Amino acid sequence: QVGKTFSIRRFAEKHYASVIEINFERTPSLQSLFDGDLDGRTLYERLSAAGLGTLIPGQTLLFLDEIQACPRARTALKFRVEDGRLEVIASGSLLGIHFKEDVPSHPVGYEHRLDMHSLDFEEFLWAMGIGESTIEQVRINFENRTAVDPYIHKRLLELFQRYMIVGGMPRVVDIYTKDQNIQDVIIEQRNIVGGYKDDILKYAGNLQLEVAKVFDSIPDHLMERNKRFIMAHVEKDARFRDFKDALAWLRSARVAEFCFNVSAPIIPMGLNAKNNIFKFFMRDTGLLCQMSLGNVQQAILAGDLEVNLGSIIENTIADLLVKRGHKLYYYDVKGRLEIDFLITRDFKVLPIEVKGGKDFRNHNSLDRLLENPVFSIDEGIVLCRGNVEQDGKVFYLPLYMAMFL
Repeated sequence: QVGKTFSIRRFAEKHYASVIEINFERTPSLQSLFDGDLDGRTLYERLSAAGLGTLIPGQTLLFLDEIQACPRARTALKFRVEDGRLEVIASGSLLGIHFKEDVPSHPVGYEHRLDMHSLDFEEFLWAMGIGESTIEQVRINFENRTAVDPYIHKRLLELFQRYMIVGGMPRVVDIYTKDQNIQDVIIEQRNIVGGYKDDILKYAGNLQLEVAKVFDSIPDHLMERNKRFIMAHVEKDARFRDFKDALAWLRSARVAEFCFNVSAPIIPMGLNAKNNIFKFFMRDTGLLCQMSLGNVQQAILAGDLEVNLGSIIENTIADLLVKRGHKLYYYDVKGRLEIDFLITRDFKVLPIEVKGGKDFRNHNSLDRLLENPVFSIDEGIVLCRGNVEQDGKVFYLPLYMAMFL
């Protein structure tokens, strides 16, 4: 759903004279190619005998799709590399779940792993026809902390609002770019959410019930004022240990991401994380909008980004930060001091407040944190609808500049 197969095929067309593609779910009979002794010569001969296409030594790509259905094929990657006549790309769904236990022998040192995400905001801008020169200029504004041209600023804010609704799933973005019909977008998002639920039934094993309950409850938790994930909201009298594995399953499946509370905003923040106190964000805000009750999409299009939609904005920022490679933390001292996000940037703690309304200059918690000599934090960011501006240690940045953090 994030475009793995399409991207690999496009790459293969450009760089190889011949491509052999095996989809282990569509053609399970081909799993037998990897039975028995695994060595490069035997596998090469079997592929040749299978008649799947022309094998040109040094110029052929073997594309193993849905490799989670054939764990032995991953073990065979080592022998394919050692043989040297074919190059291999493997892809699959829920690999973080399937390959923890199913692979007979991991090909350590013989594979380079890439995690694909749905489109980030910059990629969404490409799809919407925004030129590279415009994005590069905004990047320069971000780096130099200078104001964005007013017309461009307004345009990017409008597109950011649309990104919150559409999200980054390639098929959904493609549908939206054709005629910008939100109803068609919602229908496709509903199909994807349905696919997630099917995957839970198919792959979650004895965790099916718990995973399904957690997944369905994510929007409700994010609509709470502090957005903290509360076990009792999933099931009455539930405790963290009852759903710990289900939460980890959804995180490994790249469906959702943890944002842990920390006892202190000090590097390394992972050592200060409270692993049972966290927020749990959806990895695609468009899907979150579809799962949420009420006419969320129309409110966003109308520019109503006040308190009731704060969870949608915060989820969008969380997803963009994860796509930038950040681990997510937040700071909440018994409701007296609340910082939406803490990330590590340039080996320092960077606190981030997310403000969707017009009162974005009201940030008492951030001010108090920056004034605290114990933590010695140099600057804080307020992501808002305003343009780039500085006030002491506080930098106001437009919401869309989260794509550069």
